[in-house]
Amino acid sequence: MKLSARDAISFFAKPDTKLAGILIHGADAMRIALKRQEMIAALVGPEGESEMRLSRLSAGELRRDKAMLADALKEKGFFPGHRVTFVEDATELAAPPILDALSDWQAGDAQLVVTAGSLKATSKLRKAFEAGRNTVAIAIYNDPPTRAEIDTELAKSGLTQIAPEAGRDIEALARVLDPGDFRQTLEKLALYKRGDPTAVTSADVQACAPVTTEAGVDDLLNAAAEGKEAAIGPLIQKIDGQGVSAVALSISMMRHFRTLHAAASDPGGVSSGIARARPPIFGPRRDRMSRQAQTWGVQKLETALGLITDTDLTLRSASRAPTMAVVERALIRLAMLSKRG
Repeated sequence: MKLSARDAISFFAKPDTKLAGILIHGADAMRIALKRQEMIAALVGPEGESEMRLSRLSAGELRRDKAMLADALKEKGFFPGHRVTFVEDATELAAPPILDALSDWQAGDAQLVVTAGSLKATSKLRKAFEAGRNTVAIAIYNDPPTRAEIDTELAKSGLTQIAPEAGRDIEALARVLDPGDFRQTLEKLALYKRGDPTAVTSADVQACAPVTTEAGVDDLLNAAAEGKEAAIGPLIQKIDGQGVSAVALSISMMRHFRTLHAAASDPGGVSSGIARARPPIFGPRRDRMSRQAQTWGVQKLETALGLITDTDLTLRSASRAPTMAVVERALIRLAMLSKRG
């Protein structure tokens, strides 16, 4: 049997214990691991591993000893309860012992859980699990999590009261963070709000979101966009000391002002334009960039983009001018441009 992505959400939370085997496959090892952990925990419970009702085998072990898996499935444990045998990182080379063990599976044997990387539609392993009457195959894709998956993660973290703006920020984080980082962020947010009866706000999300090395660059770009030329020099020195290159700064400048231009020229208005930005902008940064776009307007932003393009060309040319000085001069000119009527 082959499960769709929508059906898989409920399956991982409450898997069918009567199935002989379950195959989870996909390109992202982290996504696979998180789904597998969730499902096995639902199958054997919190004490399953300590009670030796969960056994782990590697694909390499199966190739060396083809009877190992069949023996593990038949083996009876000392403690009562559902048993699971888990085979990790299976490949086509491990297909023969896995399929042989499944063919001998009987009710009362341990349930087989197999994880694998990307498997083609022609894969023997994948085809067998998809075609079997008592097996299931689930493909995990690198798509952003659905609203239902986000709600599931929020419920696990105990986050039930969420302001609408914060909800949109959390969705934006889910689209840009790896699944493991997203889950850790929600756990951090749950700890941050522990004992606080009020709803989660955008400021709470911002406080718990991962801090990146781009924070200093954002401060610099905001100073230029908001006409704070006096702050540019000290910020440039700080960023230069962190090893950020002039070309990287130029690219960040272009991305920032292109986003402002797209927002200012959006038919639905600035807020709509900022909401469409990719990667998503959330929290106080979203409000700040909305104000910047409204202040600049389309015409001045087009002038700014021209100035940044000229700066980038200078940096990539044979000019011997100090590159960071070239960028600093451009940022000061942008700051002065922002204050023109």
